[in-house]
Amino acid sequence: MQITKPTGVIIARFQTPSLHEGHLALIRQVKQKHNRILIILGVSPVKGSRKNPLDFYTRERMIKQQFPEVIVLPLSDQKSDIVWSRKLDELLHTNFPHETFVLYGSRDSFMVTYQGKYPTEALPPVKDYNATAMREAISDKVFDTEEFRAGIIYNTYNLFPSVYATVDIALFKNNKQQLLLGRKPNETSWRLPGGFSDPTDECFENAAARELREECGQVETSTMTYVASLRVNDWRYRNETNKIITTLFSADLLFGEPTPGDDLAELRWVTVTDIPEMIVKGEINDTHIPLLEKLAEKYANR
Repeated sequence: MQITKPTGVIIARFQTPSLHEGHLALIRQVKQKHNRILIILGVSPVKGSRKNPLDFYTRERMIKQQFPEVIVLPLSDQKSDIVWSRKLDELLHTNFPHETFVLYGSRDSFMVTYQGKYPTEALPPVKDYNATAMREAISDKVFDTEEFRAGIIYNTYNLFPSVYATVDIALFKNNKQQLLLGRKPNETSWRLPGGFSDPTDECFENAAARELREECGQVETSTMTYVASLRVNDWRYRNETNKIITTLFSADLLFGEPTPGDDLAELRWVTVTDIPEMIVKGEINDTHIPLLEKLAEKYANR
């Protein structure tokens, strides 16, 4: 009986603008060992991230431009290594039920987590190529080509619509009789202190405390208390698919005097009962009026 030679399978991500010498060497080494090769590209559940900026189709075309005979297949990332290994084995067996396989990668690749049934072989790298460094090196370069501009549009349209998380803080004093408002440079209206949440924030409460420090200085307050969350009708995003949803917190001033910082030009304490008149006079930023209405609902009995 004739024994079929195994098919070589390369497991990789290839998240670079072009195939570098390390990629090329890997593919050529496997081609020397096997008459048929497959390339399995990992597909991240996060679209268009810095670590995984290129989708499957873009990487497939990049590979086939130099190796048109190679079959390229996608494989979704999984939380469980066991599940990922089973999905890989199923992908190979379902598409090529009568073939055997040898899986290839570099030393620090999938092999430390693979728990499937096929043999693996680590290939020594030709050179220490760092895909992250390569992406960072071109991340701020602008090219004067139609293809470059088309690529930006393609990527933007293929991202999931996003919600940007912000926090706003109602800082009170004198038993909630006075509320702190801020004014940005080149603006005449007043608003609550706040800003965008940061990926390094552990929670929205921490984000609110950080924003208050950045915009109002080192003041001591009570614990941040949740008031409401709502979509903000920010003028910058009114015609955009992406939107802002803010989380509104309240706190009481315990010690210190707020001083304007970050992007605020001025701070002032206003008497809570004067706020409706300020709204009528147009002295409150229109995007913050719904926030003040939420505060009025929560503290109406006061």
